[in-house]
Amino acid sequence: MAQKGLARETVVRAALELLDEVGLDGLTVRRLAARLGVQNPALYWHFRNKQELLDEMTRELLAPDMGGPHEGESWREWLARRAHRYRRRLLSHRDGARLVAGGDPGPTVARAFEKELEILTGLGFTPGQGLHAISSLSHYTLGFVLNEQARGERRTGGEAPDLAAYAAEFPLTVAGVREAGAPASDEAFSHGLRLILDGIAGTIDPPAAGL
Repeated sequence: MAQKGLARETVVRAALELLDEVGLDGLTVRRLAARLGVQNPALYWHFRNKQELLDEMTRELLAPDMGGPHEGESWREWLARRAHRYRRRLLSHRDGARLVAGGDPGPTVARAFEKELEILTGLGFTPGQGLHAISSLSHYTLGFVLNEQARGERRTGGEAPDLAAYAAEFPLTVAGVREAGAPASDEAFSHGLRLILDGIAGTIDPPAAGL
C-alpha cells in the first residue's frame, strides 16, 4: 500500500502548517488528508485518532532542547531565558498554547525536564523547589500566551484600540498602559516573570548558587 509509506514527520509538519491556516478548531483529519492528497485511512497508519496526532504536534512544537545555563549564567538568568524561549515557541504557531495545554508532551520532554531538575538541584534547590520553580514558570508562560492568542484571534482584521478614546473614563488604566505597556505585551510578560523569579529566590534556603 503506497499510502502506508506516508512519513509520520511529513504528516506532523503538514498538520502544523494547517494549524496556522485554520486554527485548532478548524484542524480536522479530513482537511489534513486533503492537504496531503491522501484518503483519511492513510493517516491512521500513524495516528489512531485525532488526539494522538495533536500529541505528536505538541511534541514537535516542544522538541527544541533548552539545555542548561550558559557559562557564567545564573539560575535566574537561565530560567528567564527558558521562559522567554518557551513563549516564543508557543507563539510560533496559531493556537500553539491551546495545542500544548491539551497535548501529551511525551517521554522526550519528560527526560529534558528531569535533566533541568538535576541542574537545579546541583545549584542548591531541593527536588521539590526545582519542580515547582519550573512548573510555576511554565504554567505562567502557557497561561499568558493562551490569553495573548485569544486576544489576537478576537482582534484579527481589526485595529488596535485608540487609548485616547478611553482616557476620560479609564484614566488610570490608560496611564498604566502608556507607562508600562498593555497587559498582554512583552513588557507585561517580563514584569510577571520577574515577580515569579523574585518569589522563587525567596523560597530557597540556603540560597542557590549564582543568586
